[in-house]
Parts: sequence; C-alpha cells; structure tokens
Amino acid sequence: MNFYKQLAFTLLGTIAISCGDKKNLDTNYTLTTSAEKNSVINGGELMLSIQEKKNYIIDSIVYTLDGNRLASTKKINGFKTKLSSPTLGHKTLQATIYTEEGNATVTEDVVLLNDKAPKVYTYSIINRFPHQTDAYTQGLEFVGDTLYESNGQYGESTLRKLDYKTGEVINEVVLDNQYFAEGLTIHNGNLYQLTWKEDIGFKYDPTTLELKGTFDYGKSRQGWGLTNDGNTIYKSDGTSKIWKLSPNALKEQSYIEPTDNRKVYQKFNELEFINGKIYANTYQKPSIAIIDPVTGALEGIIDLSSLPSEVQEGLDEQNEVLNGIAFKANENRLFVTGKHWNTLFEIEIKEK
Repeated sequence: MNFYKQLAFTLLGTIAISCGDKKNLDTNYTLTTSAEKNSVINGGELMLSIQEKKNYIIDSIVYTLDGNRLASTKKINGFKTKLSSPTLGHKTLQATIYTEEGNATVTEDVVLLNDKAPKVYTYSIINRFPHQTDAYTQGLEFVGDTLYESNGQYGESTLRKLDYKTGEVINEVVLDNQYFAEGLTIHNGNLYQLTWKEDIGFKYDPTTLELKGTFDYGKSRQGWGLTNDGNTIYKSDGTSKIWKLSPNALKEQSYIEPTDNRKVYQKFNELEFINGKIYANTYQKPSIAIIDPVTGALEGIIDLSSLPSEVQEGLDEQNEVLNGIAFKANENRLFVTGKHWNTLFEIEIKEK
C-alpha cells in the first residue's frame, strides 16, 4: 500500500512540476514588432523578434494571425513577414516557440490599417420635409414610399410608420417604459427593432406593426444600429464592431471593424445599406462614414457639419444630434435627419 501511495505522490509531483515549467516557459519569452504603436497597413511587412530571459535551444517559431498560420522560422530576431487578413482592425499575433524544454506561446495585439485615406464628401440639400420633433430618432428606413422610424429614450420609445412628405404618423407602437428603442431594419417580410441595454430585440409585421416575437443578443454588447443587404443583417453595438447576423435567428456570426489608414473607429449608431456599402452615423459626430461591409475599410466621410444649423434653435448639441439615414432605393434618393429635429432632409452627396 505504501508503494502505491508513494507512486501517486511522485506522479502528482511530476505533473505539478511539468505544469509549472510550462507556465514559466511562457513567461520566459516576449514578442515584439517593428510597427509603430503596433499598427501596420494590411499586407505590409513587419519585423518580428522574440526576447528571452533564459536561453533554450529553439527548434522553430510558428507565427499565426487570429489563428491563421503566417510563417515558420528559427530566426529569433528580425524575422520579416507580411501581415495580411481579409478584414481590417484589431488582430492577435501569436508566436508558438518550440524548444528543448517544451513549447511556449506569446501574443501581441496588432491593428491592420487600410492602405488608403478615406475620401471626403460634402452635400447639397435637395428637399426639406416636416419631421416630428418628439422623435428621438434611432433608426430610419424606407420600404417603397413608406418611411419607418424607431425612436428612443426610456418612457418615450416608439416604432412609427410615416408619410415622409408630411411627417404624419400613419401607425405607431409605444414600447413599455423599460425599453430604450434603437435601430431598425426590414428584412424578408419582418421588421426588426433593437433596444439599447435590454439585450432584446423585437420582430414586427411591417404592414400592421403587430409584434410577432423577440430575439436575444449574443456576443454583441448592446443594441445601436441595424441594417441589411438583402441577405446579411448588420448590427452595431457601440464598440468598434459591426456584427454580421444570421438572417433568421439574428445570431452573431462574425464582425468587421471600420478602419481607415490611421485607426479603428467606434460608436457607429444608425446604419443604412446603400449601393453595396454601409453608411453609418457616428454618435455625436456630424458626419456619415462609408464602410466596406467585407473588409471594414472606412472608405469615405460625408461632412455634414453645417446641417444642424438648418434645423430649429435650442437643441442640445450633445444629445439632439444628427442620426437617421434612409435610402429610397426605388428612386435613388438619400434622406437624413436627427434626434428631435424638425426637418427630414433629402440630400445629394458630392466630392469635395
């Protein structure tokens, strides 16, 4: 009996030492890059180096980017490789170091940038239409000639069908006081509406506005903006991520991060899909970003900084801001408005 007890203690000790050795081996190495602020143009070359506290014989080093293999080398310092990914934004660069003592893993966060600066656009006002000033606009979308609007604030949230020419409310659903309504989109005969922090979305019949069901959020933090391209539904959550949702269950499948040649952006609010691109309001910014839905490249900025001067005075500059993009696809017309604004604008986009 004593023999088996001794054997058990020996095995446990060996396992403990092995686990401890592996942990110490990870902390023995540090991964560094030549990138300034760890940012690099997508497809650009980068110098990678491994620093070690204690020298072991290294058999090889395998580099991966977000789990995808990049390269293998025995070179510890100054190893050059290209970082390339189908999408831009934050990535995890990992080095697995194979040594005589075992394997070690170290990581470093990197940002893949777009290779071009975004184009800057301006606008001209084509038409002005009345807009209900009690509408804290969170989502805006056309189906044919009918304009749908989701309005926020606790105790004031609504879903509306509008006559866009007169601003008249054709039909309205008032949400319970516990919900702060956010973006909306219409897809496959259903109208989907987000809530802000309540981790729930609503599904309606777009003709009658009858509630048909609900859906839960998964990985996304909150509900901000919503749009679709006819197949995929896109959802922003206040972070840098714009999620791609399954069209039926609205489950998060993947995401893009809007990124230009300098940085990754966040706080995208109202979304609209227009001619193959995502148009997005940035919360508290008088502009619209034009985003590639595949790569996340922020390709354009529409400067609307002079538009708030065209609406009524006395608005809160921090909260009653530009928010609301609606594309009338059957007539190729673009409309924008803001929270509590008295005007719905039809605008034309122009290059500066």
